[in-house]
Amino acid sequence: MYPQVTVEYVSEVPPLDNPTLVCGLPGSGYVGKLAVDYMINKLQATPFVNIYSTSFPPQISVQPNGTIDLVKNSMYYRHLDSGDIVLFTGDAQPVSSDGEYRLAEEILKLCRQIEVNQIFTLAAYITGNFSTSPKVFGAGTTPSLVDKLTEFGVVILDKGNITGMNGVIIGMAKRLSMDGMCLLGETSGYVVDAKASKFVLDYLCKILGITLDMSELEQKAKESEDIINALRSRGQLLKDDPSASLKSSTNEKDLGYIS
Repeated sequence: MYPQVTVEYVSEVPPLDNPTLVCGLPGSGYVGKLAVDYMINKLQATPFVNIYSTSFPPQISVQPNGTIDLVKNSMYYRHLDSGDIVLFTGDAQPVSSDGEYRLAEEILKLCRQIEVNQIFTLAAYITGNFSTSPKVFGAGTTPSLVDKLTEFGVVILDKGNITGMNGVIIGMAKRLSMDGMCLLGETSGYVVDAKASKFVLDYLCKILGITLDMSELEQKAKESEDIINALRSRGQLLKDDPSASLKSSTNEKDLGYIS
């Protein structure tokens, strides 16, 4: 059966001025999700919609107060002088390709309703190796957007695949003549990588003209680095595997995620 998607509004959405959508879902290193969660917290963004899908993992999320909820994705908005922003994140990505396309379709439908003008997805570029100064890679739906990323120092991808929702959303956006860009933070893929998240968020903020206090994320980045160094000292990290970067699969995924 084709995946069912349910959209529930939790607050009214006011008129938004030239909004940009930024997506960050759970994936390798949690690079995108950490970045978007941090933005939601620092910008004090307002939730306005929850999205449930039969393609999400069959589990529930336990909340801090002990209550439970089905796994879901959510959208938030925030008015900014540099242009309003819509933030999209959630508990999980779909576990099937049909689910990814169905969810992306619903997200883009919501984007048209609130007149989103451009979309960023934040993801991981897996190298199997830890970098003290992670690069940020990128790709866009048009040559002019690629040029824009180049102007900000993003390393442009010229081959490979961007898998999961991070790729599907901007791929489908292009079919609808919507601007889309993906920023991918270089990461080992072994641990939750706050350092890669910070680098990705630094670039995103520069591109969008947003100022954020990064001190808390910098502390988390240091903690990530400490974990990597501890694993290194125990010889638990694998050697660099270039073939791990941007692997693609057409099969249904298990309950883990790839970027």
